[in-house]
This record gives sequence, C-alpha cells and structure tokens, in this order.
Amino acid sequence: MEKEQFKIPTEEIKDIIKLQGFGIVSNHITVDGMKVGFMYREDRFDKEDTGWRFLSGTETEEYIDDPETSKVFSINAIANYDPAILPYIKLPVGTELERVEGSDEFVILED
Repeated sequence: MEKEQFKIPTEEIKDIIKLQGFGIVSNHITVDGMKVGFMYREDRFDKEDTGWRFLSGTETEEYIDDPETSKVFSINAIANYDPAILPYIKLPVGTELERVEGSDEFVILED
C-alpha cells in the first residue's frame, strides 16, 4: 500500500495548543486538505485519547468503516490543519458539532 502524503509535513506542525492527547481524524482532512465539517467527542479508549473525532462531513459509511481512511493525530496537529476547532476542544464527552457553512464557527447538534 502506498503511504499517504499528508498536506502538512510533520516538520511544519507548529505548537498552537498545549492540550495533550490524541484524536482520530479523517484522511479527507489530513491528506486531501479539507476542513473539519463535523466533530464529536466520545468516551476515550485510553488516557492518551481525548475522545475527539474529526470528519470533513463528506465521508460515506463505507469510507468511515475502512480503518485505513483515518489516523490518530495529536490535537495540536489537527489544530494545525484546521484552527477553527480550537474554541470547542474543551467541550465535554457527548458533544457533536457541525461547521456553519462558509465560516469558522461550529454549532452544537442537539439529539
């Protein structure tokens, strides 16, 4: 299998947030360069996992089900791809957010 070419090389990731931990992010964001369109926080797998999951919002169910189409990244690295996530990153488990089209704002989705 061919190795993905990430839009931001590792050596260009800047320290923009002190929050420690990781999230799972779609390759649509890290490889294809799309913005985060949907983000949600679930219970963490371990102490390093923040529980945050980041999607472009264009992923199909088949895409999401393929473990090769998402990767574990530090929250800092994900914020380098899309700094618009920063105001929301401390929201609690159970939070689901959707980007307001054409902006850097997200709205909380209600059940």
